[in-house]
Amino acid sequence: MTLAQDTDIVLLDEPTTFLDLAHQIEVLDLLRDLNRQEGKTIVMVLHDLNLACRYADHMVAFHERTAFAQGRPADILSEALVKQVFGLNCRIIADPFFGTPLCIPFGRELPQ
Repeated sequence: MTLAQDTDIVLLDEPTTFLDLAHQIEVLDLLRDLNRQEGKTIVMVLHDLNLACRYADHMVAFHERTAFAQGRPADILSEALVKQVFGLNCRIIADPFFGTPLCIPFGRELPQ
């Protein structure tokens, strides 16, 4: 429906929820193509940090209803940010294929 209206700005709330991984990537690739090829502005909510880092040019991290940090994913995503926003220990590395930040959550047990 949104794409049929041919708007300049596309607003999406969790567009990949309930999709398997292949369809998540298909949807996000399509949205990136709409941005790159047709100049559409895409604003979307994603809770998957790794997909957000891979596809977003600009990211906003919210904490307690406030924009806690914003900027390029590589500039703002850090272990400290994940700890402060989500209360989760993690390691942030560069994705070996895309070069974007990759969050590896630890859970209860920290690796040795």
